[in-house]
Amino acid sequence: MTASDRPVSESPDRTRTTARLWVLGQFVLLAVVVLVPSQGDWSLGPGLMRTARVVSLVGIVVMIAAALSLGRGLTALPVPNASARLRTGGLYRWVRHPIYFGLLLFTTAHCLSSESWVVLVAGVLLAALINVKARWEERRLAERFPDYPAYAARTPRFVPGWTGR
Repeated sequence: MTASDRPVSESPDRTRTTARLWVLGQFVLLAVVVLVPSQGDWSLGPGLMRTARVVSLVGIVVMIAAALSLGRGLTALPVPNASARLRTGGLYRWVRHPIYFGLLLFTTAHCLSSESWVVLVAGVLLAALINVKARWEERRLAERFPDYPAYAARTPRFVPGWTGR
């Protein structure tokens, strides 16, 4: 039994506190990614810059579409709320975390187009945080939804078509 297979046994207060810390860390790193100005540490060129901007926009659209599909189950915290249902259709058919996938698309493209090592490092840290946060969230989803482990076994976490574990 791996750590991610074990049942969640922490108190509800500790779960909420941990969830809030995940979100705080995510928003701090995202603020660095978005608010630190371009530095000119490298140059993408006009074609790649346009591509990065399009990919950033696609990431934002994916995040919005995935969030809207959750309806009243949407919450800022990585813990299912009382209105949550297990979603396995739409964007959730392709990846378990389409909001995070959109955020990762946006972050990757924005980091590259920022031409800033500071932003790039913050983006890498954000990607690592999202990965660990998603694993933490999945333990709560598996506890809440008995069908989640089977869904997780057939659906990639972030990248459509990715079969690596």
